Amino acid sequence: MNLKQYTKEFSYNLRLAYPVILGMVGHTLIGIVDNIMVGKIGATELAAVSLGNSMIFIAMSLGIGFSTAITPIVAEGDAEKNDGKIRSAFHHGLFLCTILGLILFGVIMMAKPIMEMLHQPAEVIVLAKPYLGWVAFSLIPLIMYQGYKQFADGLSLTKYSMYAMVMANVLHVGLNYVLIYGIWFFPKMGIIGAALGTVISRIFLVMFMHIMLSRRKDLQHFFQNFSFDEIKTATIKKIISIGFPSAMQMLFEVVLFTASIWLCGNIGKTSQAANQIALSLASMTFMFAMGLSVTSMIRVSNQRGLTDFKKLIVVARSIFLLAIIVETFFAILFIAFHDYLPHIFLNMENTGQILDNTEVIAIASKLLLIAAVFQISDGIQVVVLGALRGLQDVKIPMYITFVAYWVIGFPISYYLGEHTELKAQGVWVGLLAGLTAAAILLYLRFNYLTNKLIKNSFSNN
Repeated sequence: MNLKQYTKEFSYNLRLAYPVILGMVGHTLIGIVDNIMVGKIGATELAAVSLGNSMIFIAMSLGIGFSTAITPIVAEGDAEKNDGKIRSAFHHGLFLCTILGLILFGVIMMAKPIMEMLHQPAEVIVLAKPYLGWVAFSLIPLIMYQGYKQFADGLSLTKYSMYAMVMANVLHVGLNYVLIYGIWFFPKMGIIGAALGTVISRIFLVMFMHIMLSRRKDLQHFFQNFSFDEIKTATIKKIISIGFPSAMQMLFEVVLFTASIWLCGNIGKTSQAANQIALSLASMTFMFAMGLSVTSMIRVSNQRGLTDFKKLIVVARSIFLLAIIVETFFAILFIAFHDYLPHIFLNMENTGQILDNTEVIAIASKLLLIAAVFQISDGIQVVVLGALRGLQDVKIPMYITFVAYWVIGFPISYYLGEHTELKAQGVWVGLLAGLTAAAILLYLRFNYLTNKLIKNSFSNN
């Protein structure tokens, strides 16, 4: 293997990926800011936000997963210099994202009683329900924003989502601060303040994105003369045929992580709070791999549009290698600082909470050691998934992710968490097993498909 052919792609990969990474980190920061600010009020409030967000993440994963269908079609149209294909993918995609946002809001509102069925602590549920209602509403602007983001990503204009996310985050932190703690003339609203901060910042997020993209001269023709007459059933079917399996892939993984929140909730509120801390930190580093996954999807789609399959393989493998390097670096950091990182999330000066908090930190520091290893597997599976989406191969990967997470990962999490002394650590060992299985099986699928493309191109010549 000639390593140089892969490493020379690194700089272009990173140029495309870094704005996506910063935008994705921004997404995660909204949740982490909520956790840190709410964690200062108390462990029960932190568990309530964790429980509410666990249901939001499921809905969000469906919306974000579905919207990724727009990017490969736009990127392929961009490589083919086909403006009609790009415009059609954007308009149909945004139309579908808006409808999906409304549906997800409705589903979450109807799903509130599930909290009782999950046997979560009663004091946590009381706080979580009103929080959940407001954050569910914020899914409408968020999924609409995804329509704009995936369009821009497909054109390799990855900086715009970063700018929008930075502006929304600055707004979010300020709103959270004044609404949670009741600063200046604002009322002290606790976790409802955190929810309202999320809603307002996400409305501004989609507004920022629309204004920035529609003002670009070279993009203006994509924003003009929109008409519902342009909406065609055939295009809707094509986007759904890519979007639905992509949404399912993301759903299978996110529900596995959500199940870890519920399993840890069954063990006790300190395990649930510890799980939330470890999950927040692991989610942050995962966003680097998510950024590379988008790069993988864009570049593989471009090469597919150009029918340059040899270059496609080199580009994809360079991104896989980069993801391994980046996630290994974070793994080392997690191992080195596993005893210190949990302290960021808790107020250790609160004497009333000292026993709970000490226990939370002891559990969270052990979980971070497992997270160190699993994020390497997590990074590999998500960048390979991005490459497969770039090839518009989504159905088989959907079945692969189901088997990896629900036939392999969850049974291990459930057994070790509920029936052994490992408790929360056992839950995370199951996550590690599921992610590792996904990484191996998805890479084998990618290898099989690209070898087939090369063979077919030779036989056609």
